[in-house]
Amino acid sequence: MELKFLKLRFVRTAPTLFACKDNLFLMPGNHYSRFILCFFLLFIAIPSSDLVAQKVATKVNFLFIIADDMSLNAGIYGEQAIKTPAIDGLASDGVVFKKAFCAASSCSPSRASILSGKHPHELEEGGNLWSTFPSKFPNYTVRLAKMGYRIGLNGKGYSPGQVEPGGYKQNPAGPLFKSFDEFIGKLENEEPFCFWLGSSDPHRPYVAGLKDATSMDRARIKMPGWLPSNEIVRSDIADYLAEVKRFDETIGKAVALLKAKGLYENTLIIVTSDNGMPFPRAKATVYDSGSNVPLVMSWGNNFEKGRSYNELVSLIDIAPTILDAAGLTPDEAITGRSLLPLLQKNKKDKRFRQVFLERERHANVRPDLLGYPVRAIRTSEYLYVENLKPDRWPAGDPDYTIPPGPFGDIDDGPTKAFLMTNRNNAAYSKWVKASMEKRPARELYSLRDDPDQLNNLAENPENEKAVRVLKKQLDSWRRKTGDPLLGNSEDIFDTYPYYGRKGKAEQ
Repeated sequence: MELKFLKLRFVRTAPTLFACKDNLFLMPGNHYSRFILCFFLLFIAIPSSDLVAQKVATKVNFLFIIADDMSLNAGIYGEQAIKTPAIDGLASDGVVFKKAFCAASSCSPSRASILSGKHPHELEEGGNLWSTFPSKFPNYTVRLAKMGYRIGLNGKGYSPGQVEPGGYKQNPAGPLFKSFDEFIGKLENEEPFCFWLGSSDPHRPYVAGLKDATSMDRARIKMPGWLPSNEIVRSDIADYLAEVKRFDETIGKAVALLKAKGLYENTLIIVTSDNGMPFPRAKATVYDSGSNVPLVMSWGNNFEKGRSYNELVSLIDIAPTILDAAGLTPDEAITGRSLLPLLQKNKKDKRFRQVFLERERHANVRPDLLGYPVRAIRTSEYLYVENLKPDRWPAGDPDYTIPPGPFGDIDDGPTKAFLMTNRNNAAYSKWVKASMEKRPARELYSLRDDPDQLNNLAENPENEKAVRVLKKQLDSWRRKTGDPLLGNSEDIFDTYPYYGRKGKAEQ
């Protein structure tokens, strides 16, 4: 029998041992008790971290599935107008987070934060929409590729923007494939993989007639309190839900392929969205309507199946979670934290008691490429917001003529058109003000009493203590993460190039 030897190192001061396969151990001398002692030490010793990493990395695959502009509209989150069996099925097989938040409610900065595990303001140009993602910042796909993972992308990866100015020769999410099927078909010798499946659903514009061809109970559409309740808005939401349903079907096909190939149990599947739904006072805002996104994870028997978590987590936690699952220590430059201790050991962590939110420049909707910088902290009780340039229009200038036009940080659609038409109608002033008008420097919302976050309490004397405490935490986070706008009246993000074509309205 051929003997293959493996040198094991132990955490404590145990001697170096040599072991062959089939658990036969060759030790100096023939003393039986010595053999038994060494055999026992083998099973109580802890192997070194690099051996663990090598073992795990050869087994764990990653499938990251991301929607484009989706809020909590799945059955597992209480959606009743449509059925989402794929998302709900993964939640049943894995775990669901009820309070997961994107770092910025804007496509490319959110995606850059997911890839890097860092907040947008830590990413220089990467903090803006239609910008670039500097390659000097950590990227989990790059690190996995270096350790032998096959990396792939289908659909929308890091986007919109240009990758070359940041130092990439291909999309930071990975090389492009026509489909997930094609990618799986090219895997060799059971090599581990990490695939980014980027759907374009439910991004606007919507396909005409799709909602009529989609199984949906329109009577059960829940109208959000931050939008007027009428047939125009209801129909617009029905269009949105039809594309959410199609996104769920995309998930179902990918999961079915993994199961057919025998890869499902060994694949960590993560489903989320880059930001919230593309409606007024949602996408491109730090309110829950724009930042609270779905997050469902499934990985064989590694999690307590069917469990829901109410801890506040950020999408910057995805990169360190993936690296941790691959047996790698997250880069020190990564700000996020791995979710595996919470998911596998139920280890409590005080950092899950709040999340920090922000936005820089979204679309080109103000003269001189000016943005609308915001910083916010979200706890279980409050949302505290600081609008750093309250003299600017938060949704874009109302008289801007360059496409996408007036209030251009709001995606065009029937709901936006309705609010613009009724901007001076007193009957709709509540929703117009919430979505389009200028905002104060500070906002405070009680989440228990005001889940739609429409009643600003920041200037009420009885809330002075809450504002003071939250501001202290927000400023501490900004200092710790090197926010370039802290104590600086100049906005560096206004100076970065805008790589969208003039007149380009895609967001």
